[in-house]
Amino acid sequence: MVDLQSQYAKIKQDIDAGIQQVLDSAAFIKGPKVAEFQEHLEAYTGAKHVIPVGNGTDALQIALMALGLKAGDEVITPTFTFIATAEVVALLGLTPVVVDVDWETMNMDIEAVRRAITPRTKAIVPVHLFGQCADMEPLMALAKEHHLFVVEDACQAIGAKYSFSNGETKQAGTIGDIGCTSFFPSKNLGCYGDGGAIFTNNDELAATMRAVANHGMVVRYHHDRIGVNSRLDSIQAAVLDAKLPHLDEYIAARQQAAAYYDKAFAGNNKLLIPGRQAHSTHVFHQYTLRVVGSDRDRLREGLAEKGIPAMIYYPIPLHQQKAYLDPRYKDGDFPVAERLAKCVLSLPMHTELDEEQLEYIVNNVLDLVK
Repeated sequence: MVDLQSQYAKIKQDIDAGIQQVLDSAAFIKGPKVAEFQEHLEAYTGAKHVIPVGNGTDALQIALMALGLKAGDEVITPTFTFIATAEVVALLGLTPVVVDVDWETMNMDIEAVRRAITPRTKAIVPVHLFGQCADMEPLMALAKEHHLFVVEDACQAIGAKYSFSNGETKQAGTIGDIGCTSFFPSKNLGCYGDGGAIFTNNDELAATMRAVANHGMVVRYHHDRIGVNSRLDSIQAAVLDAKLPHLDEYIAARQQAAAYYDKAFAGNNKLLIPGRQAHSTHVFHQYTLRVVGSDRDRLREGLAEKGIPAMIYYPIPLHQQKAYLDPRYKDGDFPVAERLAKCVLSLPMHTELDEEQLEYIVNNVLDLVK
């Protein structure tokens, strides 16, 4: 699904030099490489504050901890997403409220969010799924109307850009009160271990989140709030700092591969290409087909026999996960998410795909769905 070895080979000199600098300095925690990467990522995203942390899940948890929410407060998030989005809500004693998604973009249905708001709702967590932003302009207007926080889960969409009706453009993760991203190795900007970051333009929230991520501490050994221990280590920062100048190039390579897939599958009534959010670019963390009128699982097995990996993101919506079963929800309440779970299939998508590989993948997919 991802060719990290070939990607590394192209920038080996820069990555090796960055890691060597860390080894030479022995500043493995909160070293200068972390500060350098933070500064460069702020410049890239336009975010006033970037807080590097241990992983994307930590980023989401720290963001919610900084908002001063109370047990039982409701947080709205899509039911079709990776589990971390709801996991952190539940861990903090908050109440996850899930909503359905749009069939075309697979992102949060804004009207479903509107219907889910109650007096107990305190925050919305849109997920920029597979690499494109949720429809943020109406979502932000809805949040403002009801005095709600917006925490963007941009863990799959770093570098995606959202255009507002007034012509303003912002990057994924810099639109809401707080944005979160992951640097898991397979991400568009990935490290060689775990890593994540939080974005905000709010000085007060930034200060709070830095403290939360550091055991609730600003002055050493003075703990003013409940915190956690979450930090991006210096070696991972060195890897990310070497990759960041190439991120736009990586995005363009993914978009080129997606265009090849789009052309190959256009008009095929059994293979629906990813729908596009009209106001967002798509950075294609995943290229996810909807397989209709054909056996998705048999297609996946057939591709595996040909040496082609394909993945199902995600086979079970949140409201059907055993740990998150809720008497408020029953099967059939979220028909789009439930249908997607039965038909989505993600094809190989990474920066090193060449035309020969793409042709081999496409030809085998088309042969198997005849």
